[in-house]
Amino acid sequence: MKRLLLEIGAEEIPAGYIEPALKALEESLLKRLSTARIAHGVAKTYGTPRRLAISVADVAEKQAELTTEVMGPPERAAFDEHRAPTMAAKKFAEKVGLGIAELTVKETPKGRYLSAVTSDPGQPTRTLLVQMLPEIICAIPFPKTMKWGELNILFARPIISILALFGDQVISFDLGGILSDARTWGHSIMNPVKLTVTDPERYADLLREARVIADISERKEKIASEIKMAAENLGGQVLRDDALLDIVTHLVEYPVPVVGNFDPGYLELPQEILITAMREHQKYFAVVDSSGKLLPHFIAVNNTLTSDPALAAKGHERVLRARLEDARFFYRTDRAVAPETWVMRLKTVLFQAKLGSLHDKVVRIGKITGYLCDQLPGDPALKAHALRAAYLCKADLVSQAVGEFPKLQGIMGRVYATESGEPPAVASAIEEHYQPTYSGGALPHSFAGAIVALADKMDTICGCFSVGLIPTGAADPYALRRQAIGILQIMLEKKFSFSLTELIAASTALFSAVADQDLTETVQKVADFLAGRMINLLADDGYSRDVVAAVTAVSVNRVPDVWNRVQALEKLKAEPDFDPLAIAFKRVVNIIKKAETTKGLTVDEGLFEASCEGHLHSEFQSIREQVRHCINDGRFEEALRKMATLRPSVDAFFDGVMVMAENEAVQKNRLALLREISDLFALVADFSKLST
Repeated sequence: MKRLLLEIGAEEIPAGYIEPALKALEESLLKRLSTARIAHGVAKTYGTPRRLAISVADVAEKQAELTTEVMGPPERAAFDEHRAPTMAAKKFAEKVGLGIAELTVKETPKGRYLSAVTSDPGQPTRTLLVQMLPEIICAIPFPKTMKWGELNILFARPIISILALFGDQVISFDLGGILSDARTWGHSIMNPVKLTVTDPERYADLLREARVIADISERKEKIASEIKMAAENLGGQVLRDDALLDIVTHLVEYPVPVVGNFDPGYLELPQEILITAMREHQKYFAVVDSSGKLLPHFIAVNNTLTSDPALAAKGHERVLRARLEDARFFYRTDRAVAPETWVMRLKTVLFQAKLGSLHDKVVRIGKITGYLCDQLPGDPALKAHALRAAYLCKADLVSQAVGEFPKLQGIMGRVYATESGEPPAVASAIEEHYQPTYSGGALPHSFAGAIVALADKMDTICGCFSVGLIPTGAADPYALRRQAIGILQIMLEKKFSFSLTELIAASTALFSAVADQDLTETVQKVADFLAGRMINLLADDGYSRDVVAAVTAVSVNRVPDVWNRVQALEKLKAEPDFDPLAIAFKRVVNIIKKAETTKGLTVDEGLFEASCEGHLHSEFQSIREQVRHCINDGRFEEALRKMATLRPSVDAFFDGVMVMAENEAVQKNRLALLREISDLFALVADFSKLST
């Protein structure tokens, strides 16, 4: 067993490319080794802006031997009456590369057949890696790739070196004129020399001595520890930003924190602008006090040690000063404009070619918000706040601050609304209406924020579906899946039980002038789309797939009720006597589904022929209204338990009578009874979809 080490040295690779590329490299290499029957141990990846590397422990020096049995023609066709081999036997022997004498006859359930056992002893791993590694390197995926020179190679950035070692032996190959060897590079500035790796086990140590920390987690921990210490020395703490920490980790090979300061006068700006200016443009960490208030300091992370840290800090301060001065100009310019003026400017900003301008969208959001307010009980003042927030929710998109810092959309809307005298509920709703902004992100806290968020997301989904912009497996440019999940999460968290279908219909109706299909068809497509997201969310929450299928097959119209029904059925399913109950209920539902028609049939007690029919009907009548009341009150578990009391009577019914009786009137009467019971079950779930 030997250790395999592969390193691709390159010009500066974008930070966001590194970890996905390493993940793909690891998956590809380990899969290729396994497919090639090469035993191996665990893999460890390394990455910096100038290198992608992987080390695999305990790699076998040779492929595993493979013994294969191949079946040939029947014995009677392989030999003639004199046991001489026929052409069929000769061709089979030629195919498997053996002599006739090496073939055997094997007894099988179908008779006696010729058999050949072949053995592949396997090739040396090193020989296979010569072809395998260049293919794996070229297959690493990147969002964007480059070609350079006359080479027909695509990579994130030009490749400058390839290190390929199997134990202490070089895997020699040529990739676009670059010959693999046992050498790597030290730090490009502090130690720009070639290093010879004689032992793959010492790869990371050798680079560390050359001022390169190749281990990503080690580099990240070093940055986190040192910026924490630097902030504490300033009397503050680093504003937590895990995403920025990840980015900075992939921007440097040897992190060196540098503390800088900025003019406290800039603290007059909203701290969101200051933090964003430091983060987005310069990748600086902000420093805050114990209460979270921004301090006039920042921490940059350089890629080199310097003999004069103060000089390095001044360079960062000079660059940041220009950024903050721009930010102050944008902020002061924006404050001179009323948000209502920006709303009018939205007429000049295109939302989507067929769906009109952002102003058109704001108008639609306002109408959907009004519809939602009419559906929900609540304080009229809160509804007024929601309508006002709907009107202003996109205004900041034409502000100069958001033009410079797009990630501040909504945030600056809240800031500017507050400064122009809008009620706090309106200001917070403007920021919240974009939420959730990512999977697992925060949901709107306020009533107004939740309503406007629903209106905005529903407008986007219904608008896109109306003009044929429907997500596919490969593309979702308007993030409709994320917005659909946001709608469901908000409705669930806020316990909004209004009709989802009616909301879709009201929203879709706003696109009647531009829709390229029937509105009813669009409503159904959007409803199915949301139902699909709902099923995925329930599965992600850990509920059984058959329970989810049973509940969603009945109705997904009132979102909180769907979760409540799933929870109730899941709890009932966990009980030991559930299977007999489910089998009985499934039988009722399946018979009704198979019957040609049962609609319009009514139960006539005079047609009962057996006591079990009357008993089941009586039991059903005694619980029907109780079950309906439980369901109307959202007490689905109690409703299911009342339904469960029917099981003995249902079992007795099926044991005592034949549903499909010869007498048509009796048959229809029994079907009518089962239909009534099935309809009651359908208020909670389709029991036919439960696995038993």
